[in-house]
Amino acid sequence: MNLPLLGLITLSALACAACGTATTVEATATSAATAAPAVPIASPQDAFFDRLTAHCGQAFEGRVTAEEPPAAASDPFHGQRLVMHVRECAPREIRIPFHVGADRSRTWVVSRTGSGLRLKHDHRLADGSEDPITRYGGDTVGEGTASRQEFPADAESQALFSANDMAVSNTNVWAIEIEPGQSFTYELARPQRLFRVEFDLSAPVASPPPPWGASKAE
Repeated sequence: MNLPLLGLITLSALACAACGTATTVEATATSAATAAPAVPIASPQDAFFDRLTAHCGQAFEGRVTAEEPPAAASDPFHGQRLVMHVRECAPREIRIPFHVGADRSRTWVVSRTGSGLRLKHDHRLADGSEDPITRYGGDTVGEGTASRQEFPADAESQALFSANDMAVSNTNVWAIEIEPGQSFTYELARPQRLFRVEFDLSAPVASPPPPWGASKAE
């Protein structure tokens, strides 16, 4: 047999084998990439909403940690037991009644919008009807973080405040902070005013009675 010709045939066979191996590796890599799409990363607002939802059904006791200017003795929070209850959780809305002693008029409503989150205050009278000052709050204007979201007063709330001689509240910015298993904090801030109440998430308490008007709100 012609030896040069044999060598040429052998080299050609080896080259083809290498080509086949490279093609197989490339195809396998392409298949793996196609089979494993990237997992979307949750936004800070989604993570925040999920943190709230994780406490659904639980109630927690709290205390006022900031009050500027200092509250008078006649303040409705003075000397009262403060309890929040993550009572209703849906994919797009969470309702959190806030009990001040025997007063069950307040519910915080956190909901999803097309561009972020919204906080509204649902205030009820003892007979379940709406308080004249209710449904106020605002939407997030930035991403925030998984542990803190801020809600500046929206135009609807500002109109409500102005119509009821409460224009000082037009610059309100509410915030909610949550550290899972540690604390939940509700905050109201505006120039020369700061109010914060913090709840201990490490020690759930018995669920309080339904908030006023619960049957109408659900």
